[in-house]
Amino acid sequence: MSLDAADEAQLLEAIDRWIERDVRPIVREYDHADRYPSHLVEQMRELGLFGATIGEAYGGLALPARVYAEIVMRISAVWMSITGIFNSHLMLALAIERFGTPEQRSHWLPRLASGEIRGGVALTEPDAGTDLQAIRTTAARSGDGYVVNGTKTWITNAIEGTCFALLVKTDPAAEPRHRGMSLLIAPKGAGMRVSKRLEKLGYKSIDSAELSFENYRVGADQLIGGVEGRGFQQATSGLELGRINVAARGVGIAEGALALATRYAQLRSTFGKPICDHQAIQLKLAEMVTRARAARLLTLDAATTFDRGGRCDLEAGMAKYFASEAALENSIEAMRIHGAYGYSKEYDIERLYRDAPLTCIGEGTNEMQRIVISRQWIKRNPAE
Repeated sequence: MSLDAADEAQLLEAIDRWIERDVRPIVREYDHADRYPSHLVEQMRELGLFGATIGEAYGGLALPARVYAEIVMRISAVWMSITGIFNSHLMLALAIERFGTPEQRSHWLPRLASGEIRGGVALTEPDAGTDLQAIRTTAARSGDGYVVNGTKTWITNAIEGTCFALLVKTDPAAEPRHRGMSLLIAPKGAGMRVSKRLEKLGYKSIDSAELSFENYRVGADQLIGGVEGRGFQQATSGLELGRINVAARGVGIAEGALALATRYAQLRSTFGKPICDHQAIQLKLAEMVTRARAARLLTLDAATTFDRGGRCDLEAGMAKYFASEAALENSIEAMRIHGAYGYSKEYDIERLYRDAPLTCIGEGTNEMQRIVISRQWIKRNPAE
């Protein structure tokens, strides 16, 4: 979608109005109760967020990654959890739009874009996170379909969603291992069940759960792309946009924590003056605003590179790594600026403090990000 400056401003203003009118007033209550925000999900449907990055030909908004990242930043500054509801869904849509057959695209994408069907990606397993090639879930060919057995964990939208991009081993003996991996479009049905809802430190109000597959059957026509052995590349190709999304979440948390700390530092007084006039607090705020700004610029740079169609694993890795660490550090510093009140559930900073660590883990740990960054940097800069 080609947005001019006026269209982009209008879209972002609509998101801002929605955040202030409908999200901010309920976030503390819903987060503390770990309650699924069904009415907000319907409002996100109306805003078109479930089709944000899906092509216009399928009823989506086809937003550039840069605009999409800006939306995620703004929402995450108030409530990061709800961005996961549509981001995981869009990762499923991306796999179908990039690699699906024409029939798969025409069948699934319009329904995903409208939010009629909501879903996510089922990659991670109890013993396979960063090392996706270690998955054990198998899909054995049977007649005109596959029989799937295995377990997936940490699946966003597992309870409320109805369809998943499911990474499986169609040839467990293949070497190298990735050649035996395939990606299936897996709607909920007999043999697929939610086996455990996962309780979390933060990232509340969004369903994260285990999915168990016991002789679950899916048609061969739901093999993404129609060819076995391409699932690993199909799944990991979406990680660039996924890491831009997590980076945007990190920016939102970093900026949200900064805003809370800035306001509190001007209202709270000690020794006869606002604490923002004390040098110790000034030093903290200076570091916080610098981190937040740098994280934003790195994230927008990665999104712009993605929009140009170039490979951006280096840029996305740097953005995800720096922005998530900025989120964590800013949330801690904001809590310290709030003093004892920052430790209270009556103040919003404690939620940002609980949500921030997830950004350092999701879409590849930051330890792995640094390895990716280093390898890609060396690859792009060979010695002569």
